[in-house]
Amino acid sequence: MDFNIPADIKAYLGVLDKFIEDEIKPIENADDNIRFFDHRREYSRTDFENKGLPRKEWEELLTRVKRLADKAGHFRYALPKEFGGQDGTNLGMAIIREHFASKGLGLHNDLQNEHSIVGNQPIVLILRDFGTEAQKQAFIPKLLDGTMRITFGLTDRHHGSDATHMETHAVPETRDGVPGWRIDGEKMWITGMHVATHCMMFARSHGKDGDASGITAFLVPANDPGITIDEYMWTFNMPTDHPRMTIRNVWVPETAILGPMGGGLALAQHFVHENRIRQAASSLGAAVYCINESVKYARQRQPFGEALAVNQAIQFPLVELATQAEGLRQLIRKTAWEMDQMPKPEVAKVLSDKVSMCNYWANRLCCEAADRAMQVHGGLGYSRHKPFEHIYRHHRRYRITEGSEEIQMRKVAGYLFGYMGPKKAEYSAIEAEARRPTNK
Repeated sequence: MDFNIPADIKAYLGVLDKFIEDEIKPIENADDNIRFFDHRREYSRTDFENKGLPRKEWEELLTRVKRLADKAGHFRYALPKEFGGQDGTNLGMAIIREHFASKGLGLHNDLQNEHSIVGNQPIVLILRDFGTEAQKQAFIPKLLDGTMRITFGLTDRHHGSDATHMETHAVPETRDGVPGWRIDGEKMWITGMHVATHCMMFARSHGKDGDASGITAFLVPANDPGITIDEYMWTFNMPTDHPRMTIRNVWVPETAILGPMGGGLALAQHFVHENRIRQAASSLGAAVYCINESVKYARQRQPFGEALAVNQAIQFPLVELATQAEGLRQLIRKTAWEMDQMPKPEVAKVLSDKVSMCNYWANRLCCEAADRAMQVHGGLGYSRHKPFEHIYRHHRRYRITEGSEEIQMRKVAGYLFGYMGPKKAEYSAIEAEARRPTNK
């Protein structure tokens, strides 16, 4: 067993650090761009008079940096070489994401809006694996160069975690002699609709409520007149780009169907494990940042004539957090490495519970670490002059999104007790044996 970071990934961290110092930090420190990261960050990022959406200059800055990272060859790291990437591994992405988040807030990596100089682009791979040749040619090049953006239209207004009871419906309808589908329903939390060119919209095309099959994905133009943005939901963490929207009489031709008819949930699950392990690594990195900053502050702060750090009331909570972070890091990296050793379908069969463990525990740990950092820093920690409240508000979201904490724990329980996963047959046999009547 070798727990060292692989030499190529370790070397690449050095390349990325140099790129940040040489190219990203100068932009961050120019033109008062630091306002997006210091105590003014929430106001600077949020256009409160325009539905609470991100300010134009904030999004333009992020776009500028992503293009710079793409030109340098970093942004597509995780993508296959056929798309200009580096065939980056899950282990590599986990290490990079933790490394970036442990640096704190910055233009190199801002998790409030999934921004990073090393990007995560799952829709490109969904199109590669499920799209028709015409769809691949029409969408993938423009997704890669940033001229097209597809948002993910899964969540129904009245059905969040359970997509199988989706009330958005699609029915066959021919218009002007062209066969197609009419879509009607209500969606919520469809992030990025204000800048999207298309929405990957999921709707029930056949089957009954509760069926996993019968839900189909459609590529719908975001500016379709049948799509109405009812409101952008103001959240704990602003700015917002999460709308509630109504879909009425939206028609698309059959060529807009993405993937197999009725197999839309397979698309929705296609990248979930990669997303969750990378997001867990980011939460771990943010937790490590909070722990390290608290330790430094406790050594510097000297109330009553001695360092705050000498008090066990300060030491022990940080010891517990540091211990959890150390253990979690090994679980994340082990799971990411194992994911790299098998095809994607196998990950869902044998590792899904481990990915869920990493995800729910990392998100909880980050919130606890940010809360403790606020406590250690006292009034200053509660202020916006330190980043801990920002980290807490952002990462608190992840205990709900990307599969809620309860959904993740339910997955772990399913594997642990054999209701799903590799132990299902074994535990089903044990239960059947226990139910068998005995002769006395």
